[in-house]
Amino acid sequence: MILHVKNMICKRCKIVVSKIIADLGLQAEYIKLGEILLKEKLKQDKLNTLNTALKETGLELVNDREGNLVQKIKTVIFEMIHFCEEPLLIKFSCYLSSRLNYSYTYLANTFKKINGISIEQFIIIEKIKKVKGMLIAEGITLSEIAYRMNYSSTSHLSAQFKKVTGLRVTDFKLMHTNTYMNRLTVE
Repeated sequence: MILHVKNMICKRCKIVVSKIIADLGLQAEYIKLGEILLKEKLKQDKLNTLNTALKETGLELVNDREGNLVQKIKTVIFEMIHFCEEPLLIKFSCYLSSRLNYSYTYLANTFKKINGISIEQFIIIEKIKKVKGMLIAEGITLSEIAYRMNYSSTSHLSAQFKKVTGLRVTDFKLMHTNTYMNRLTVE
């Protein structure tokens, strides 16, 4: 039985879901981002119990066709942004269409209907989240980040960063450097 899980976007989510499944005495063939394949078909009461346990962690089962499709779109986006080492060599719209076997127009319209923002806006938000993490944790140059995140230039990245966060990249880095230094002096 295949189940689709909303908000399951990282490796930690997979660990949480694995624990919930084990705690409920269920067995999974596999657990991947946004999807679980259980070895057995569940009755409605067991599905409700699973969904309740998932909701306690910020996850939940998706039961409708459009919701499942949107979760698949998000999963492809998360994989591309957070787990792919190499930039895409084709347009993302083509890549997404080929991965999910739907026209990009249909995917984009369904995504906007369910989420209220376009796929492009969602991708930008997720890319900026990743950039923030890279700025704080990895200590690499903005040029390297722009290259890794497939931006055409550092100025393009900087403009998008400011538009999404309201901060210049240097101000963001300074804020987090000061926060880190303040924590060190308090300890």
